[in-house]
Amino acid sequence: MELCFVTIFPELFEKPLECGILGIAARKKAAEYHVVDLRDFAEDRYGTVDDYPYGGGPGMVMMAPPIVRAVESVRPAEEGGGSPVILLSPGGRIFDQERARELAGVRKIVFICGRYKGVDERVTDILGAEPVSIGDFVLSGGELPALVIADAVVRHLPGVLGDERSRETDSFSEERGASLDAAYYTRPPEFRGLRVPDVLLSGNHGEIEKWRDESARARTRSRRPDLWNGREKE
Repeated sequence: MELCFVTIFPELFEKPLECGILGIAARKKAAEYHVVDLRDFAEDRYGTVDDYPYGGGPGMVMMAPPIVRAVESVRPAEEGGGSPVILLSPGGRIFDQERARELAGVRKIVFICGRYKGVDERVTDILGAEPVSIGDFVLSGGELPALVIADAVVRHLPGVLGDERSRETDSFSEERGASLDAAYYTRPPEFRGLRVPDVLLSGNHGEIEKWRDESARARTRSRRPDLWNGREKE
C-alpha cells in the first residue's frame, strides 16, 4: 500500500512514519509513504498556498490550484477513483473502524492535510475528495488526523501485527461488533491491594472467554452508552 500526505509541514511526518506500527509496516514492505510539500506547487516564488475568503470573514482559505496539482502529482488522472483522496476536515464524516478496514483494501491513499479556516470547496469537486474527521473537535491542521487514520489502516494489512489474532478482538473489531474490548491484566497478580480476577488465573479458557465477553459488554455500557443503546435497538 502507498500512502501520500500533502502538507505544508512535511517535517511533522518524519519521525511518526518511522515509529510504531507505521514504521513496522514500512520495514516489512507492507506500506510505503510519500510526503508532498504543498508549497512546491505554489504559483509564486514565495510558496503561497492560502488567500482571503471570497465574501469576507475571518481566517485564510487554502487555495485549490496548488492542492490539485500536488494531488495529481501522486495520483495521475488514469488512476481515477481507485485511489481515494481524503481531505482531513472537522466538517467531514467521522472516521471509524469499518472505514479503516475498507481503506486497507486499496492500493493507494492520498491525504490532504487542511490548515487555516479551511480548503477551497473546488478541491472536493475536482478531485472527488472525501472529507473525513476524527472527532467533533478542531485541531490546527490535518497532519495529526492523517497519521491517526494511517495508523488505523496499516494495522489491517497482512503481516504487520505480530499476532494477527489480537486485531480480531480489538474494540470495534468484526468479532466484537459495536462494542469495546474487555479489561486486561498482566503481572504482578496483585498490585497495591488490587488483585487480578481469579478467573483469569484459573486456566479455564471457556470461563475466561465468558468473563471477557461480560467485561466487554460492561465496559461498553459504562463508557460508551451511545454504542450500547445502538446495539439494543438492532
